[in-house]
Amino acid sequence: MSKSRKAALLSILRYVILIGLGSMVVMPILWMVSTAFKGEAQTYSPKPVWIPDPISLDSFKKFFGIYNFGRMTINSFVTCVGAMIICVAFSCLASYGVTRFRFKGRKTFMNFLLMTQMFPSVMLVVPFYAVLTKLHLTNSLFGLTIVYAATNIAFSTWMMTSYFDTIPIDLDEAARIDGATHFQAFWKVILPLTIPGIAAVAIYVLLNGWNEYMYSSVLINKDAYKTLTVGIVALNSQNQVHWNDMMAASSFSCLPLIILFLFGQKYFIAGMTGGAVKS
Repeated sequence: MSKSRKAALLSILRYVILIGLGSMVVMPILWMVSTAFKGEAQTYSPKPVWIPDPISLDSFKKFFGIYNFGRMTINSFVTCVGAMIICVAFSCLASYGVTRFRFKGRKTFMNFLLMTQMFPSVMLVVPFYAVLTKLHLTNSLFGLTIVYAATNIAFSTWMMTSYFDTIPIDLDEAARIDGATHFQAFWKVILPLTIPGIAAVAIYVLLNGWNEYMYSSVLINKDAYKTLTVGIVALNSQNQVHWNDMMAASSFSCLPLIILFLFGQKYFIAGMTGGAVKS
């Protein structure tokens, strides 16, 4: 067999494998969207129905009416954006201090942040609940925002530290020679260069917060403060599973994340790989 024919066969094999793997990812998503537009009868049909006939919008009407998912969406948005702002602000300041100043305990601080990521989330539920109870922050969006920020701040700091390491310290020294303070050098010179890293941290925190279920289900009991993920899981009742309603809610929940990643994937990839190569 010639080399060109062997290369062609290998290329075909690669495409077949990639198409097969891609189908395994795409087909459940297509089935979710299809089920969202089905009625009750089509949902429980013994034969798979990919194209709903007729197309029903009842599940989406229930989304904002009966189930009050509109309020839950706002709650998820508020907590995720709040956690994102906290993580971006504190991770940038911490990363700038770690990469620009040499102080005792710098490596210990970074190692401590890394160690906090070794504990599974389920171990932190009870401590978080105990602390928020003493501070009277249970059943509070502010308390849930603090929890989301606390669980993401360590990795966000590591991401930003890797990105700050790629920016030459000569820029800080030049700004200092021109009379700028450390904060002015950080705010006006260094921070604008870290936009891809900031975007990566923002997307990372938003994705984690939007999809989080465990903390929100334990720390929030009042219906007025429940998040979207808790509302979706609640559709899986003990007596019946409303598949079409659940798929409609899941499709709506995925939409903001898809839009966010489509517009921010360039910055997300740049920020994630910013510290991979040292100059």
